[in-house]
Amino acid sequence: MDHKLVFTTLESVCEANISALSGAAGDLPSGAVAKRLVTCLKEIQQHGRALEPVVAGLSLVFHHYDFDEQTPGNGYRTLVKVLLSCLLHIIQKGRYIASNHTGAFFRGDHNACELEAYCSALCQLRALLYLAQRLINDNACGQLYSLEDGELSRKLVQEYSSMHKGCFYGRCLGFQFSPSLRPFLQTVVISMISYGETYGKQQSGLGLAALSLLTSGKYLIDPELRGTEFERITQNLDMQFWKSFWNLTESGLMTGFSRITSNPVEVNLTLTIPPVTLSLPLASDPSVSAAVSPPVAHWGPGPVHVRLISCRVREGQDSEELLSFSRTDPPSISSSQLPWVHKQARSPWLLIHFHGGGFVAQTSKSHENYLRSWSKELDVPVLSVDYSLSPEAPFPRALEECFYAYCWALSNCHMLGSTAERVCLAGDSAGGNLCITVSMKALCNGIRVPDGIMAAYPATLLTTDASPSRLLTLIDPLLPLGVLTKCINAYAGTESQRDQPVLSTSTLRSMGRDTAMLLSDLTQGASNWIHSFLDPTRASGAARPLSSTRRWTEASQNSSVTSAENEEDFVDYPEDFKPLRSECWASVNPTACPIIKNPFVSPLLAPNNLLKGLPPVHIVASALDALLDDSVMFAKKLRSMGQPVSLTVVEGLPHGFLSLSQLSRETEFATEVCLERMRDIFRNPPASRQKHT
Repeated sequence: MDHKLVFTTLESVCEANISALSGAAGDLPSGAVAKRLVTCLKEIQQHGRALEPVVAGLSLVFHHYDFDEQTPGNGYRTLVKVLLSCLLHIIQKGRYIASNHTGAFFRGDHNACELEAYCSALCQLRALLYLAQRLINDNACGQLYSLEDGELSRKLVQEYSSMHKGCFYGRCLGFQFSPSLRPFLQTVVISMISYGETYGKQQSGLGLAALSLLTSGKYLIDPELRGTEFERITQNLDMQFWKSFWNLTESGLMTGFSRITSNPVEVNLTLTIPPVTLSLPLASDPSVSAAVSPPVAHWGPGPVHVRLISCRVREGQDSEELLSFSRTDPPSISSSQLPWVHKQARSPWLLIHFHGGGFVAQTSKSHENYLRSWSKELDVPVLSVDYSLSPEAPFPRALEECFYAYCWALSNCHMLGSTAERVCLAGDSAGGNLCITVSMKALCNGIRVPDGIMAAYPATLLTTDASPSRLLTLIDPLLPLGVLTKCINAYAGTESQRDQPVLSTSTLRSMGRDTAMLLSDLTQGASNWIHSFLDPTRASGAARPLSSTRRWTEASQNSSVTSAENEEDFVDYPEDFKPLRSECWASVNPTACPIIKNPFVSPLLAPNNLLKGLPPVHIVASALDALLDDSVMFAKKLRSMGQPVSLTVVEGLPHGFLSLSQLSRETEFATEVCLERMRDIFRNPPASRQKHT
């Protein structure tokens, strides 16, 4: 995308609209609307003129931070792409206004609100580009993280805590992502807000669902309210809220729907592995065995839960030996009792999977949809590990359980329908981290390492160290920095399990009310929702005389009175610019615990001797993911050591795209890339693999 052309077009569109609207008070239903549009367009012009040299400067150097010439992708590139995407939306809206503002059906207030929202987003993106400039000036060429500059990372946390983010969750929600995903993102955001209102209330599941349905309508009608509430929720609710919300994917309704829409499989067993010591041959000398103890961290030896998925029944999968591990009582009916089922020979391949969820949420059940597809497309048994979750089970419990399950699978592959001639580890996000660290642990114990790793958007640096892609946490509805730090601190064992939700002036105050008051609130909420349909001024925001930028500027002035003593903590911006500040500051606890620098927590920090000997690592990252720089830097580190590694960066998708594989062509393509990397691991002998691509 030619940034010069974008800025030139933006300037001409703004000028044309300002000229046309300056004398249009009589042509529009309200002269105030014309004034709002002109004021907003002038602000956009100012932002555009200031940003053009910044973008030009970044564009000259951001290729130095790519993995290689064939893999363009890093946080600096992404920030520029996001900014240009915002400008293109503004240009499109500006052209529409210029062509239709004199029409009888032109909705002046609606279009003014739209333009103001993107003006606010542009203001905040301008701040992010200035922060990126600071990073690129302070870091060595090619270095994406400020690993040694604690002050810069602290400034990032400070900026995130104080900067206004609601504009990215209202009318501008998901503008940076593929258009096919925006309805899904809107659904997630509205669901999270509605769930936040009902969180903590003593209601049945059906009652909570009904209450959430009634309250969700107002957030669909009023984007500004949606943005404000989502900003507040993502900044100050506790870890238990996030765990419970993301675990909604484990509900019977959701999993039932997922199974209906996913590929049918003949084997889907949940198994419990007892905590007994295993004996595995050493990789260097198979005549000598190494003992592998069961997981013991925090509460002593305990079982490990796994799920076996296979599209076809294979030898061993219907054995009494395997069914003795089944969690169901009595065990599932053996397929050998079904005369029409033809058993296949054991596969030479075995796929072991570790799920994502920030180390705090979800299980194999949440990821079952794409695991079924993998089993069918690859024609391979899949063993997914349901490791214990934080904060109840912080590091190293999950790693110990995953490593133990890996060793158990190698020892008992005959029951899993595989000869395990080739073994692949696969995982996304936190699961990608565990794939890498389990392989490191296998190296340290001298046992067989897997034949390859497919890690989708893995977390390889569990810190709040500043990087350009981490700046995306300011605008990401799925991975805000406040949530990311809560997950990291929970895994490190520093996140309190007794944290209480932070309540402010909102409907969350009704949590402690009795049933009568709750019914009163529900009735009032339903009434307000209905009236919002009947009164278009309430839905469109016509009663708001100030632009969104001006409203948030005044709010920041009010909040600055109470935080004047912290002014020196803010980043130094140009004299004529200040980002919009939030009314409700985020509570972000920086990741300062020494555990996060443990190489088995943050493998990007691992010394070379712990990474030397890893199998081929295939990383599939997203350009719009806040963890993109984790992938780029880790791939670079492995390549510098001569380790076999590949990196693929897909466009237009958020963190967690594997769970969205059926939503769009873009997510289907990204899923196919992951499948192709696993096929490479299974099909290619080690000698034929390239060191990197």
